[in-house]
Amino acid sequence: MNINEESIQKKTAKQLEKEAKKLAKLEKFKQKQEQTKLKTNVTLNEKKNKKKDIIKKTIEYCDNTPFGEKKDVSGEMPKAYSPTYVEAVWYSWWEKQKFFKPEYGKKSMNENIRGKFIMVIPPPNVTGTLHLGHALTNAIQDALTRWNRMKGRLTLWNPGCDHAGIATQVVVENKLWRECKKTRHDLGREEFIKKIWEWKEEKGDRIYTQLRKLGSSLDWDRACFTMEPKLSAAVTEAFVRLHENGDIYRSNRLVNWSCSLKSAISDIEVDKIELTERTMLSVPGYDKKIEFGVLIYFAYEVIHNVEFEKEYIVVATTRIETMLSDSAVAVHPDDERYKHLHGKFVIHPFCDRKIPIVCDSFVDREFGTGAVKISPAHDKNDYEVGIRHNLAFITIFSDDGRIIGNYGKFTGMKRFDARVAVLETLKENGLFRDIKNNAMVVPICNRSKDIIEPLIKPQWYIKCDDLAKNAMAAVNNGELKIIPEYHVKIWNHWMENIKDWCISRQLWWGHRIPAYRTFVNDSALKKKFEEEEFWISGRTEEEAKKKAAETFGIDIDKIILEQDVDVLDTWFSSGLFPFSVFGWPDNTEDMEIFYPNTLLETGHDILFFWVARMVFFGQKLLNKLPFKEVFLHPMVRDAHGRKMSKSLGNVIDPVDVIYGISLEKLHEQLYQSNLDPKEIEKAIVGQKRDYPNGIPECGTDALRFALCAYMSQGRDINLDILRVQGYRFFCNKIWNAVRFTKDYMKDFTPQNLTMMASSPMNLWILSRLAAAVELCNKSFEKYEFNNATAACYNLWLYDLCDVFLECVKPVFASGEKRSIFNAQQTLIYVLDCGLRLLSPFMPYITEELYQRLPIYKPFLSICVASYPESEDYNKWRNEKLEQEVQFVQKVVHNLRSAQTDYNLPKSRSVIQENDKQYPNEQIEAECFICCTDDNLTSILQTYLLEIKTLAHWEKLKINETPPSGCAVLTVSNKCQIHLSLRGSIDVNKEHQKLKKSEETVIKNIDKIEKMINAPSYETKVPFEIRVLNSEKLIQLKGELSKLEEARQALSYILLSDNDQT
Repeated sequence: MNINEESIQKKTAKQLEKEAKKLAKLEKFKQKQEQTKLKTNVTLNEKKNKKKDIIKKTIEYCDNTPFGEKKDVSGEMPKAYSPTYVEAVWYSWWEKQKFFKPEYGKKSMNENIRGKFIMVIPPPNVTGTLHLGHALTNAIQDALTRWNRMKGRLTLWNPGCDHAGIATQVVVENKLWRECKKTRHDLGREEFIKKIWEWKEEKGDRIYTQLRKLGSSLDWDRACFTMEPKLSAAVTEAFVRLHENGDIYRSNRLVNWSCSLKSAISDIEVDKIELTERTMLSVPGYDKKIEFGVLIYFAYEVIHNVEFEKEYIVVATTRIETMLSDSAVAVHPDDERYKHLHGKFVIHPFCDRKIPIVCDSFVDREFGTGAVKISPAHDKNDYEVGIRHNLAFITIFSDDGRIIGNYGKFTGMKRFDARVAVLETLKENGLFRDIKNNAMVVPICNRSKDIIEPLIKPQWYIKCDDLAKNAMAAVNNGELKIIPEYHVKIWNHWMENIKDWCISRQLWWGHRIPAYRTFVNDSALKKKFEEEEFWISGRTEEEAKKKAAETFGIDIDKIILEQDVDVLDTWFSSGLFPFSVFGWPDNTEDMEIFYPNTLLETGHDILFFWVARMVFFGQKLLNKLPFKEVFLHPMVRDAHGRKMSKSLGNVIDPVDVIYGISLEKLHEQLYQSNLDPKEIEKAIVGQKRDYPNGIPECGTDALRFALCAYMSQGRDINLDILRVQGYRFFCNKIWNAVRFTKDYMKDFTPQNLTMMASSPMNLWILSRLAAAVELCNKSFEKYEFNNATAACYNLWLYDLCDVFLECVKPVFASGEKRSIFNAQQTLIYVLDCGLRLLSPFMPYITEELYQRLPIYKPFLSICVASYPESEDYNKWRNEKLEQEVQFVQKVVHNLRSAQTDYNLPKSRSVIQENDKQYPNEQIEAECFICCTDDNLTSILQTYLLEIKTLAHWEKLKINETPPSGCAVLTVSNKCQIHLSLRGSIDVNKEHQKLKKSEETVIKNIDKIEKMINAPSYETKVPFEIRVLNSEKLIQLKGELSKLEEARQALSYILLSDNDQT
């Protein structure tokens, strides 16, 4: 017989998700039962006086341990796991002991026999607060860092913070206006920047505090800020080198312009809002909402050389105000409707401007009228048409979004006021034709919430074509590895379609561009330098002067320089981060040891905006890639697969998951936000549905473990808080396993484990341990975090808690010293290794328990303990033994299912309930296990005690002839279980119960099937509800199958009884 065919498979990641949810539901059910019992014991007088809320008190660590000192764990363990208790004190001790520094435990950093692991944190914004994206990033990165550190590698995870140009300037400007009713212009540039530094010193370390709360093992002594002198010097050096090489240039082009910020912004700072029809949106600076999502049709009069009847060409636009800047009307060259107008002109109704009708194949003949107005200075598509046809580029908006130029009453109007005025005037002039709903995308600045306005502005750009070719080649030749591999296609697509990168921003906070416009104090040349722009870059103004004098052959004393007032895009300094943090351009020891990095881990949404730019700069400035591998994690969504959005009420603060929060306080957070009142109402409904009882306290360890358990290298994570809570209960299982162990460790002295003559169950758990060690290491190497967490979960919950701990209880009660000692040795050995396997994911609980156990030759901290290696544990692997126990588990599973299905008593003489004992009056059913295979019979005889213990079944007989009228359970084609149920249960009564249950399940199945088969089900019922219904139907059908099988068995007994009578 091949026992593998009969074995119970270990749980997959998906099964684990269901198991965690089941645990959470089970715990809630138990809590409800406890509350019900407590309430029934409350006296009538107490009920009259006041209603008591039953709240589970949080256990807190109350010892006054000095900051940075080791936690005192000499006291008794609390009876239940408490995240607040466990997570207290440890982090400050870790930090003080310098466990997170690469130098720890080494005489020299060159003393490196096991390799290196170097990684920089994606620097969070200095304005930022913790969100689930940070929590996921740090859960993954810290797990990798801790694993590598425990593997004995030279390990550095370098922290840092980004100055976040736009975000920080907006925050401080708002604060300045709120407190002083002043703008930055009132203060002036120098004073305003001082205010930002003051704010940074006061509030800027908030994100670091939160990262510490997550247990992130960063080397805080190396923390960097992108505006500090060391990193600013790197920014200046990079700009000057690239400018001198011709890679940076200045050009007048169309950019994303924020009228509120009066600055160009990058694509990543633009949110694209999709509209399906006419929609009124709030826009900063306007009292009334502005209309979007419509297509306005209006007519231009065609100019004819001779007198004809008036002819018009009708165009359509979503931005009617931009018609003031129109410099052409475009039609498709093959459109028969307009061929007679090729080469003709139209007249602008509001100014003296002849506008040509041009032919361009970009025009979609099916959209609108097939004729398109062209305003090259205010639209990206029109900009390209303008270049192709050499059209006039007419700018009609000022930096703050007002109409400029000679446009009569429109001049000086704000752009969206002009939108209304232009439309009204077209109507008055008889040129308006129609207005229709139109699906469109509205670009919104995610900082100021203003509508983006495409404007032509002189900006600094980096040439990206050659940089992109080199970056693409590095990936395609295997020099740089991107994981998961499907992102390579996206990488290549971006690189093949790349455009030059606009790197200048019209802000005050940031790295001021080290470029200087050159003027000369020489009458012969003065006019030339005023009419044309000549720019020189320099590390200092003095260096720039010398370069200008040499470049133009002019005496240095005649050179006058004006530094560009703009600053660099924040992504410029972020792109230098993997080497600027180590002191580049100086040849520092850190640069020599830590560059290039080993890995870059981040979200896939910034593959182009950050990862690509680090690769560009690394290859260009150092001739080395900044890292060898890139691992991209998915985005976090809510349990229903929806994007996190404040207006949906599904945005979760990780701190609220760690500490817990009531529904009322969740609502308070909404009222304190800047959401529209209608959106708040919608969000409150969402919160009530998803978190009817608030969010329970889950703790840091459970949150980290859950996030890593979700990591299947897909594109999205649908985070369910119930699953996180399930892992909090998993922590409780671990806690109780150690408490149980400590009860049996009195006077025990740990020794090196040698188990040559140990029991099969001791050897089995060691084999399962060896399997977990191998799977964890392989999973970390492949970034398969869900498999690593599944290995830990299986080991602790299913192998250790559910099986081994139950099996050693009779051993500890036996009084046999050698067997007890072997069980103690095995248990401590497994717990020690199991905690170290789990430590990268759950640093707090593993440290707490590691310090409490009598471990053989312990390390100072589990942080710096050695991670279990396969070669050290493979000696314990025994697959034949595992197969035997898996078969035993299948037998146990059948017996326990039968106890549930037939409502059978367990093998106990008393029943324990509410600290009271009652006699068990039910008679235990006799069980006859019949095997036709000698090998299986031998296995059952060897493990008979374990089967009785795990199944709670005393009356077990192997290969004895069963009486007639037994219920039969099939374990395999060579093994059956016969249960003699007479006397143990009222067969007729249980048969009727099962029949009623069947009828209820059938009704529920019919109800769901009727719903699913309804004609409008697919179109009207939301996707997530359909998924839930399908899962429920599968569950009900499985339940029905079990009920039918159980009732059928009882039917045979009833028939047998009738035959006998």
